[in-house]
Amino acid sequence: MNMKTEPGSAAEQAGPRTRMLVIATLGFAVTFWAWALISPLAPSLATKLGLSSFQQSLIVAVPVIVGSLGRIPIGALTDRFGGRLMLPIVSVATIVPVLFLAFFGDQSLATLLIGGFFLGIGGTSFAVGVPFVSAWFPPERRGLAIGIFGVGMVGTAISAFTTVRLVEFGSSATPFLVTAAALAIYAVVAWLLLRDAPGQVRPTTSMAKRVGETLKLGVTWQAAALYATLFGGYVAFSVYLPSLLKAEYDLSIGDASNRMAGFVILAVIMRPVGGFLSDKIGPVPVLATCLGAVVFGALIDATSPALFPIATIAYLVMAAGLGAGSGATFALVALLSPAGKVGSVTGVVGAAGGLGGFVPPLLMGVVYGATGSYTIGFLLLALVAAAVLVFTLTSIRSVLAKRDAVEVQREVAA
Repeated sequence: MNMKTEPGSAAEQAGPRTRMLVIATLGFAVTFWAWALISPLAPSLATKLGLSSFQQSLIVAVPVIVGSLGRIPIGALTDRFGGRLMLPIVSVATIVPVLFLAFFGDQSLATLLIGGFFLGIGGTSFAVGVPFVSAWFPPERRGLAIGIFGVGMVGTAISAFTTVRLVEFGSSATPFLVTAAALAIYAVVAWLLLRDAPGQVRPTTSMAKRVGETLKLGVTWQAAALYATLFGGYVAFSVYLPSLLKAEYDLSIGDASNRMAGFVILAVIMRPVGGFLSDKIGPVPVLATCLGAVVFGALIDATSPALFPIATIAYLVMAAGLGAGSGATFALVALLSPAGKVGSVTGVVGAAGGLGGFVPPLLMGVVYGATGSYTIGFLLLALVAAAVLVFTLTSIRSVLAKRDAVEVQREVAA
């Protein structure tokens, strides 16, 4: 079996690993900025093109599904070729749909869906960054490091803050042109400065075989269930919250986007906190607390309370839980994934997270269109989070207990 060796001594690698973490995180932020470009414009595009509630949900969900499923092959390719090559490639590839949307995106539903489909490429950068960062850090620090890398989710907040303003400042093409320039600049910087961790041995088996082996691992499906709920919830709110707030509370597009940005920023801040706490006290207590927070917030918002302060507090509680829980999930992946398969596991788990974010916007659109309320959607979110909470306290806790017992036996034998 191919193994990855630890990169050098702590003293030798502290500087390089920090630089690599910063550069990778910037790449994650820029590509996620591009990935989220359609969401802030969805309400105005729906008005301009006469889209139904379901169609409006669809145009923000398509990049999510493509970016999610694309993480599976991209994660496997990262194991094979390394993040130093894959991050610039993903950045350059994302420029094409961004420019297409700049010039053709607001012409019809069809052009929006075509552009959104290929815009999903930007969402695959997560499956590149996690194995890249993980290889640079020792096991006891990977939870925090991957959590810091997850701060790149702030790209969706950048999109929320800037997209509508750039349209008002220039034209409907302006935010896409600015983002394309940022992607191009990052691709050059990454190509010049990124380096893969020393001592890595690349797998030589086919991508299909590696993905097949990954799907047989218990950690793949355990982490996928967690991430589909936690990161999926984050993605769903980050792309659909402007539409939800506009419909539910009659906010302006700019105000709704700003509130979504606040949701995103809190989730981003909490992601490294979740990873850090998981390194210190273990993933299970962190995950259980985060899922409990999601249940609480969803049940409150299901009652359609006043936006301030009750609904706002509930949304922020969910943001904190979803962000910290996402960080804790990948602390779990770093603990349980075999060496040489971190990218493949990340790809599948990341795909599950994106898929978890694909379904809720569509469901929310259908529910609101049928009932004029989001109550049923929030109740379903609370139910799913509660089920995953039980799963965490039983199955995940049992797996980690067995792992700890094996580690103790090895130490005794040594």
